[in-house]
Amino acid sequence: MRPDPAALPPRWLAAALGVLSTAAGLGVAHLVAAVTVPAASPLLAVGSVAIDAAPTPVKEWAVRSFGTADKPILLGGIAAVLVLVTAVLGIVASRRRWVGIVGLLALGGIAGAAAAARSPEIVAWLPAVVAAEVAVALLVVLLRAAAPAPRSAAGVESGSGRSPATPLDGPHVRAGRLRPRRRGVLLGGPALLAAVGVGGGTLVSQLRTSDAAVGRDQQLPQPADPAQPLPDDVQIDLDGVTPFVTPLPDFYRVDIALTTPRLDASTWSLPIEGMVERPLTLSYADLLERPLVERWITLSCVSNPIGGPYVSTGRWLGIPLADLLDEVGVQPGAEQLFAEGADGFSCSIPLETVRDGRDALLVVGINGEQLPLERGFPARLVVPGLFGFVSAAKWLTGLRVSTYEEDVAYWTERGWATEAPVLTQTRIDVPSALASVPAGEVTIAGMAWAQHRGIERVEVSIDGGDWQEAELAADAGPDLWRAWSHRWNSTGAGRHDVQVRSTDGTGETQPEERTEPFPDGARGWHSIAFMVEG
Repeated sequence: MRPDPAALPPRWLAAALGVLSTAAGLGVAHLVAAVTVPAASPLLAVGSVAIDAAPTPVKEWAVRSFGTADKPILLGGIAAVLVLVTAVLGIVASRRRWVGIVGLLALGGIAGAAAAARSPEIVAWLPAVVAAEVAVALLVVLLRAAAPAPRSAAGVESGSGRSPATPLDGPHVRAGRLRPRRRGVLLGGPALLAAVGVGGGTLVSQLRTSDAAVGRDQQLPQPADPAQPLPDDVQIDLDGVTPFVTPLPDFYRVDIALTTPRLDASTWSLPIEGMVERPLTLSYADLLERPLVERWITLSCVSNPIGGPYVSTGRWLGIPLADLLDEVGVQPGAEQLFAEGADGFSCSIPLETVRDGRDALLVVGINGEQLPLERGFPARLVVPGLFGFVSAAKWLTGLRVSTYEEDVAYWTERGWATEAPVLTQTRIDVPSALASVPAGEVTIAGMAWAQHRGIERVEVSIDGGDWQEAELAADAGPDLWRAWSHRWNSTGAGRHDVQVRSTDGTGETQPEERTEPFPDGARGWHSIAFMVEG
């Protein structure tokens, strides 16, 4: 039997109730997730699975197009799709309740499956179940309340015993319509519940993950082997040139985590197992009790395009990975140190790069403080000379000595290289692209890096002319980037083009041909155009 159209709420109202019922369910679920498994909050869980499932070209396009804003944009896109879907479900449910109910339960099932796929904890399902139940219950109740009162043939409200036009109702009531106050309650109630849920969940999450709550309020011990002081003239004193040491708020961040994992240092532990003679499990206290070394190291991301920003330098404090491997005893035939993080990321580090004398570290601190939560607290890996996607696992949950056949890393499964040494790259910081500079002497400057090989020479070519050697700042070591500058007397007003290339410590010069970051890093010379004022 088809419902009487006069007894149905307006389509716009049904759509709004579908959206707001779902929003309220998500808000309550966010609060439940904050108490149980924060990453199981439905939007975050679905977004994380979307990141895992996205084809490599899509990921590269997102990083290239949106940079570090790619994850908020992803969440916004998921939310926009959800608004459209639940609006349609609201309209459909106003006519056929069971269709709307099944649709919301299906959405809950998708979110629950996504949470379970990302978390081994049984309660990971709970936020999605709560979201679905709250959304269904609210939608049913609100649609029933939103239905206009049926009318008798005489135009009298059924069961009211009076005409709708009596003074008791006031001038704002019309046949088949809701009073504005009642409509406000229908819309405002679920919106308020959504806001309370999100706000409460955020507050609980902040309380549970404060520095004191997770153990990030400790004084790190002094390193047994401190980092050497940097030379005085590693930095070029010129506005616009990147600081040699990256302030922590400016340190680049590229990872697969939609929400920062929160690991409690008091209960956290790190097993080192696999093809070893003496498996070992270390607590956070165990790490701090060991002799720590401190090193200056530049990190760079494989997703960095030519001239891109995903490179930073810090002073890292940790335990040499080579010492840990010696302690556990590596068995013959082992090929890699396989690292796993709480965000679902994994990487495979070639054993030879851990044991060849470079400062590969299990890190607990940076720039004189404990690792910030977003940088991998309580522990992460840093291996100079390797791109981060094969070496820089954060929020560590396990290390395993194994073979490449036994354990396949996150990005290797998606077609990226298994071994990825850092490529030589050079960047022009000043002048910026299309900048206008005064006539006369123009200073061109920037940074170059080839970690674990070092930078031997930087050359600049202007307007297609001969290569001219740039002046290098002090060399702080092969694992660090190096600043460079070149002074040029402008030859005339208008546009000028400059390109730059470097030669590393082995004598190899950057190739000219440009390549995309996939599968093992971008190659090519950085070039810009700028304008000289007339």
